[in-house]
Amino acid sequence: MTLTTLDPATALVVIDLQKGIVSAHTDSPFPAAVEQATRLASEFRRHGLPVILVNVTGRAPGRTETVRPGGGAALPAGWADLIDELDVQPTDHLITKRRRSAFHDTGLDTLLRDLGVTQVVLAGISTSSGVESTARSACDHGYHVALATDAMSDPDAAAHRHSVERIFPKLGETATTEEVITMVGATR
Repeated sequence: MTLTTLDPATALVVIDLQKGIVSAHTDSPFPAAVEQATRLASEFRRHGLPVILVNVTGRAPGRTETVRPGGGAALPAGWADLIDELDVQPTDHLITKRRRSAFHDTGLDTLLRDLGVTQVVLAGISTSSGVESTARSACDHGYHVALATDAMSDPDAAAHRHSVERIFPKLGETATTEEVITMVGATR
């Protein structure tokens, strides 16, 4: 883990911790990742730092070789609702995405720039999909990126490891939730 610092204007971005996704993955390590992400949200709020909670309601229409859950059927009621554990607060910023990356056609970049944010800490589900895509976009948009690797999970353990070990070090700095929380306290 290599988190060196957190900028004064750092935001937490939590990806896809919503009822329809989390309830489909109640096996370990998903509950542990949810717990760590909620700890981060609480700590960022306590220090007056922006918390951005992202849900997903769609996907890119292109063909893929992998069968997609739901097969294009309408999402069930409540599927995109954020999980209760996040304890959404009035100060939180809510972003709905329709693609993998939270930056694609959502206004996230504009929001972050309006808030003066220069660094993002990422957490959520799924590591190799929504989290990685958002990390790539954040890097492309010029943000410093920190990735709380124990506050994220993936249904494919090998894909999770690949993102954490091979991709994330090229996009930013990785850390545990505890390391991020310690750094938040040390830099505030």
